[in-house]
Amino acid sequence: MTALFVDCPTGLAGDMLLAALLDLGVPRAVIEAPLAVLGLEQAYSLTVAEDKSAGLRGLKVSVEGLESEPPRRRWHDIRALITDASWPEPLKVKVLAVFKALAEAEAEVHGCSIDQVHFHEVGMIDALVDVVGVCAAVEHLAPEQIVCAAPPAGRGKTSTAHGFLPVPVPAVLELARRHQIDLDFDDQLPACELTTPTGLALMAVLAERFAQPSLLKIKAIGVGLGHRSLDRPNLLRICELDGLVKQPSDQAIAGLRWQPVVMQEAWIDDATPEDIATLSDQLRNAGALDVVCEQVQMKKGRQGVSLKALVSPEQSAGLRVVWFSQGTTLGLREHSHGRWLLPRRCGSCSTPWGEVRVKQVRRPDGCLSLKPEHDDLLRLSLETGHSVEEVRRQVFLASEDFIATEDWSW
Repeated sequence: MTALFVDCPTGLAGDMLLAALLDLGVPRAVIEAPLAVLGLEQAYSLTVAEDKSAGLRGLKVSVEGLESEPPRRRWHDIRALITDASWPEPLKVKVLAVFKALAEAEAEVHGCSIDQVHFHEVGMIDALVDVVGVCAAVEHLAPEQIVCAAPPAGRGKTSTAHGFLPVPVPAVLELARRHQIDLDFDDQLPACELTTPTGLALMAVLAERFAQPSLLKIKAIGVGLGHRSLDRPNLLRICELDGLVKQPSDQAIAGLRWQPVVMQEAWIDDATPEDIATLSDQLRNAGALDVVCEQVQMKKGRQGVSLKALVSPEQSAGLRVVWFSQGTTLGLREHSHGRWLLPRRCGSCSTPWGEVRVKQVRRPDGCLSLKPEHDDLLRLSLETGHSVEEVRRQVFLASEDFIATEDWSW
């Protein structure tokens, strides 16, 4: 098994990642082929050149836009462009996830809906080349794991389409918050933008975790150079490793990711069971991760229910509206919690009677397990007359032929 370790001492940017992957041996055609499928081969010029930064060698990538009037791209424009592309599904999933992460961060910092986001610099042709190129290169290398060092936050200010912004720029901070990424605020680093939204979004989607490995068995190294002149070498290194990266701490369990969550709870004694069921469904439909209900005894000896919804912090405001507009409660408790998650991905397995949707989970020891979708098991059972247990057994027999329809996520 192979893994990639991304070391970014002076920067994490899309062009530096792309340059390092090319230096690692990824053929240029791997990057350009999917862009040609999008009809963009005449929209940009890609220059890849050997160069040096403070005496250290590497590759430097430059993208020049050739569109006379570049389109002003929104999230839904890019989503439609990628969705309609005749690419392999795993590449679509990766590229869409990166641009969605960028759009969600921009929507939050600008206070608008995701479909109203104008990407500005991010939507320009150079960002499309960087995102598509990096994702295509990763698909080509097919590592079992990607680990990235803590990205340098940078400091000072930078010029953007919105004028001068403080560094880290708002989109970088929002991406770090959403994906629980620790930024390295070293005051000895240069006072400039070091980590870009595109670079951080790529690693937020592609990297399994952000950590400094304690042991590396290196097979090859690719070096990508940045364009900015610093008081030290401006480079990003991608190490191809022989074997997976172990957690640096013996207190950590490989593959787990921590997710902050909010527990919302109301005690209700003036609603019918049907009302409670409807409210539970509405909370789930509005984005609750889970909803549970249990009996409680309330004031004056009345029997009531404790209804609890587990939600992500960014969804909590929207769920409050559902509680107070669709339910009868006059108050709502909220508590900050967290949970550990195993990596999982969706896909399917074939049985003699048809396809069954399956969720594949990677356990801490590296073993993979399957959880079939019960609705599919029940459907095939009713259609064929075979028991649910027999259909489930056929799914597990076909586990080696699992077909992934999504990339790993938490």
